Amino acid sequence: MGRVTAEDVDRVGIGFHPDPGKSMSLRSEAYTDPFWLEADVQAIFARTWQWICHVEKLTSPGGYVSATVAGMPIAVVRVRGGALRAFYNVCKHRAHELLAGSGITRNIVCPYHAWTYGLDGRLKAARRAPFDTGGICLDQIAVAEFGGFVYVNLDPAAAPLGEQAGDLAAEIAMWAPDVAELTHAKRLTYDVATNWKNVIDNFLECYHCHIAHKEFVDLVDMDTYEVKTHGIWSSHFAEAGKHENAAYDVSGASVTEHAVWWLWPNTCLLRYPGRGNFMVFQVIPAGPDRTLETWDFYFETAELLDAEIQSVRYIDEVLQQQDIALVESVQRGMRTPAFDQGRIVYNPDGAGLSEHGVHHFHGLVLDAYRRLVDSRQMKGGMPSPV
Repeated sequence: MGRVTAEDVDRVGIGFHPDPGKSMSLRSEAYTDPFWLEADVQAIFARTWQWICHVEKLTSPGGYVSATVAGMPIAVVRVRGGALRAFYNVCKHRAHELLAGSGITRNIVCPYHAWTYGLDGRLKAARRAPFDTGGICLDQIAVAEFGGFVYVNLDPAAAPLGEQAGDLAAEIAMWAPDVAELTHAKRLTYDVATNWKNVIDNFLECYHCHIAHKEFVDLVDMDTYEVKTHGIWSSHFAEAGKHENAAYDVSGASVTEHAVWWLWPNTCLLRYPGRGNFMVFQVIPAGPDRTLETWDFYFETAELLDAEIQSVRYIDEVLQQQDIALVESVQRGMRTPAFDQGRIVYNPDGAGLSEHGVHHFHGLVLDAYRRLVDSRQMKGGMPSPV
């Protein structure tokens, strides 16, 4: 694997312009070349806030959740006193992973040699160790409760999530004040043959909706659809769910707005018409042309009402299938010599049919690549492999 240079970043971003009305997209190599996938992991996923779970999984002292972030095993625990701690999920003895799945524990015990850590990460006991174990601790990483969910960041220099996107938390609290009280009801998973950035591009514009999502445009009033971009997030709002439609039953809906947020780089947060609800759509790269997707549904009760069963089925069997077909076709096209990059369609007077959200995303991608190059130069001009 090579090293990302400033020249590489200039090449993949050639034609990108700060004005979306004058801009081209990222070049296709950013979506097809393994070189850029590794850059995405190191420059983006290892340095950004990554969604882990709903706060309901970590309500009690000793509650824990394990996960993988940018290829790294991590664990989040609720310590006595109520604070959250997150660590690399790696024993300091022989690097065995400590916690699996989720649950509640009094201590963190390694399943290899039973080294035992407190919930704060400090080593409490090491069987037959002939040396002083004082000072041995699990390596901490940044963790945050935000908008009813838990996030972590592997970058020790990262600004707090609340500092980076406090206005997003305020919007979620306004449009979904019940989010922290909802409960997990359903998870859907997908293995998609496309680059993760194609999935995000597709999510961030509704220019394609009238063509590809006829049921969706029957659910949502597209005349009210508005996309706004912010620092590290964007929002999609529209009036919705006020009449019989081709998507699912909204006759008893207490939520009558379509409210969607994208949090850089790969977390999509949604509140659809219906009973109190919230969805998290997470996008994880698994290869240059492979993406793992999860949809987690949170409702007022774990038992779904008929209308909620319909709404989940609509996401799973209609909307997702339509989007998967689109992004997999785009990936195939990007591998041909017929395509290198395309124009951004920008319509400031019709925000719902504009691609300025995609442009915003591409700008953040290029900024992340540049920061990676700059950080290496600051370390003496000896970049490590990406």
